Amino acid sequence: MRHRPDAVMLFAAGFGTRMGALTAEQPKPMIPVAGKPLIDHALGLVDDYAPARAVVNLHYKPKALINHLAGRNVDLSLEEPEILETGGGLRAALPKLGTGPVFTMNTDAVWLGPNPLRLLEDAWNPEVMDALLICIPRENAVGHAGTGDFLSDPHGRLTRGPGQVYGGVQILKTDELSKIKDTTFSLNLLWNRMLDEGRLFGLSYPGNWCDVGRPEGIALAEKMIGYTGV
Repeated sequence: MRHRPDAVMLFAAGFGTRMGALTAEQPKPMIPVAGKPLIDHALGLVDDYAPARAVVNLHYKPKALINHLAGRNVDLSLEEPEILETGGGLRAALPKLGTGPVFTMNTDAVWLGPNPLRLLEDAWNPEVMDALLICIPRENAVGHAGTGDFLSDPHGRLTRGPGQVYGGVQILKTDELSKIKDTTFSLNLLWNRMLDEGRLFGLSYPGNWCDVGRPEGIALAEKMIGYTGV
């Protein structure tokens, strides 16, 4: 029986600079989309999966998120004085997450389709995988103008290149984080090691996904899910 990952790390510490004036007074995860803060879209997926532990990291204008998350079944990992990026932030939160494989999740996307956490759990095979990433076919990536991040072989093994778009949700083994000397670093460093060893895998998402990293993404996400403002 495969081990069910039971911890989720939600990334909410970033500056949200691409959002311009919308993040002048609030962190990006608090920007309303379809009548609720962006982070609540991610938390809805987490609540549906019901992990044993969920942790949100904070740095930029954290008070708004601290107040918003009060009473929720999440723990907080405040990054001070410096922001730690995804790799450093995940490593700093490990005492709250435990030692097993964890989900990591960006908090600036809206999904239309099955819960990506459940899809990843069903496909996770730790015997051959060190990470399993949700990848979005470009035709399902609403408002995404890039050429994609990864190519996949017939078994789901990834290489970098124009193809599917990383959807910001993955299952990841965290053992190798302790071997990285930098305090602040991206999870790309871990992915590079996994790529070299052929242990980075992807799972194609069957629904639609919208990256709300820029102001225009708000209207696109609302249109995608059929939100009318009522």
